[in-house]
Amino acid sequence: MSEQRKFKIAIIPGDGIGTEVIQEGQRVLEHIAELSGGKLSFEFDSFPWGCEYYMKHGRMMAADGLEQLKGYDAIYFGAVGWKDVPDHISLWGLRLAITQGFDQWANIRPVRFLPGVESKLNHPNVQSLDWILIRENSEGEYAGFGGRNFNGRGPGKEVAVQSSVFTEEGCQRIIRYAFEIARTRKRKKVTSATKSNAQQYGMVLWDEVFARVSKEYPDVETEQWLVDAMAARFVLKPETLEVVVGSNLIADILSDLGSALAGSLGIAASANLNPEGRFPSMFEPVHGSAPDIAGQGIANPIGTIASGALMLKHFGLLKEAELVERAIEETTRQGNLTIDLGGTCNTREITDAILANLDKLVAKVHG
Repeated sequence: MSEQRKFKIAIIPGDGIGTEVIQEGQRVLEHIAELSGGKLSFEFDSFPWGCEYYMKHGRMMAADGLEQLKGYDAIYFGAVGWKDVPDHISLWGLRLAITQGFDQWANIRPVRFLPGVESKLNHPNVQSLDWILIRENSEGEYAGFGGRNFNGRGPGKEVAVQSSVFTEEGCQRIIRYAFEIARTRKRKKVTSATKSNAQQYGMVLWDEVFARVSKEYPDVETEQWLVDAMAARFVLKPETLEVVVGSNLIADILSDLGSALAGSLGIAASANLNPEGRFPSMFEPVHGSAPDIAGQGIANPIGTIASGALMLKHFGLLKEAELVERAIEETTRQGNLTIDLGGTCNTREITDAILANLDKLVAKVHG
């Protein structure tokens, strides 16, 4: 028997439904370990950081939080945000503190159209649609450069300055990453989305870097679109999409649009990667903390479980990741859907169905 592969996972449930869905994702990973016959094991440590922590301690995470997380193989994140804490404090104090502190510069957001889930697209072959958003995750519009001043001049006189930051290095590494991802897909194509007609410095730099890097990949089809036209293409010509790369804000918005078209933000997964492996990468659902349904046990765990599949891929466990993805597809195909998808299942019931389908898939492989 080969040596057991062990992975240390830091769990940050966060706020709202994050605490509910992350435990379901953990259940699936534990089941994958059980099905491995002793070849895999996961060790989980949970951290109580989030808005409740902020209310008690005045900060979203421990002062040495990054140091505590540094030794883990990956971070599994739920959601952040609550009504008692301003969103900019909760986001910058926890999620962005981790993604920027660990230079998780590549944000991967697949857009998947699951069987049995009603798409919002009027398209003759929705199941054929499968594209992936590659989001620059370390600078751009989320760089945090700027400030507020002149409020001493009196009411209505305050000025806020928010500066986007585009570096040649930052643009180049995420664009090249998108091309490398494209080479792994059946259809090799990369589409860049910017707003360079209005953002004449940073996004023109992006466009120029994209044009230069694309010459290194003559086997990959390329195109460049303005983001407003790109949003329309998501709806009108989704079959033309494969790998879409964009800045921090642009790809963030487009990924939410893609997931909404696929049926719900509840099914959307994401990975925040430090591709060099200098720091742990973080895996999280795209949805927020959803205070309106928190505590009711009806949150959709699919986005979190699919993010766990992305984690497995990151570890090189490709067969295990495929099993989880296929189990999700079988679950929705069978009509097991949460309320956001028009169904009646609760959070735990969806996970139970996914676990049952995992068992069936493994039995089929061994049978």
